[in-house]
Amino acid sequence: MPKKTVTLPIPNLSNLSKLSGKNYAPVLVVLLIIASFLLGILFTKVQYLENGQGTVNTAGTVANDTTAQVPTGPVDVKEGHLPVLGQEDAKVTIIEFSDFQCPFCEQLWKETLPQIKKEYVETGKVKFAYRHYPLDFHANAEKAAEASECANEQGKFWEMHDKLFENQAKWEPQAAADALTTFASLADEVGISGANLKSCVESGKFEKTVKDDLAEGTTVGVQGTPATYINGLLVSGAQPYSAFKTIIDQELAK
Repeated sequence: MPKKTVTLPIPNLSNLSKLSGKNYAPVLVVLLIIASFLLGILFTKVQYLENGQGTVNTAGTVANDTTAQVPTGPVDVKEGHLPVLGQEDAKVTIIEFSDFQCPFCEQLWKETLPQIKKEYVETGKVKFAYRHYPLDFHANAEKAAEASECANEQGKFWEMHDKLFENQAKWEPQAAADALTTFASLADEVGISGANLKSCVESGKFEKTVKDDLAEGTTVGVQGTPATYINGLLVSGAQPYSAFKTIIDQELAK
């Protein structure tokens, strides 16, 4: 049976210029639908990364490096070198790996930590330690961590810790130089030398200290922030106070 040749008509593109505004309308509608679809995909992808779906529990920011294994039981986590809140002999130790630029870390600091401090730290039942885990896609996170170390050198770590989270929305979008100026201003507000803090950060004095925290966090199973260990038990993300309370009470009852 002989093959049939089908000839498709080729539109005359030169006639496009003659189309009226009314004729363009269907084309514009199709383009708007396509653009909306692409924006929807982009929005979903951003939400996926920010919420850490598939890698950590909800309300956490995921690190790019996912080579570490999430622990299923208690792990040995060191308190680190920064000042610890609470009594040294407290029965429960909480160690948070955090990122000053992470919105979920700010949420944990604002909504959950005050209750933990009031109910457990101030009553001598819990001690709370902070470790650095700046994520590489947060442009100012590492220098913010170094700024907190420089503040610690002047005896004001926790004051600077609170100021950084309190003013996150201000310095988070800034260019590096402007963010450093903001850090220096916050240092002045907590009663230490902003000029000295700025020089300290610029020198890179505590860069290795921050990176060492990051490396240890990855070693013990941190895959995103905030990652909080309660007597070695990992709680991923900015979980509500009730989630922390359940584990703390279980550990206190042992």
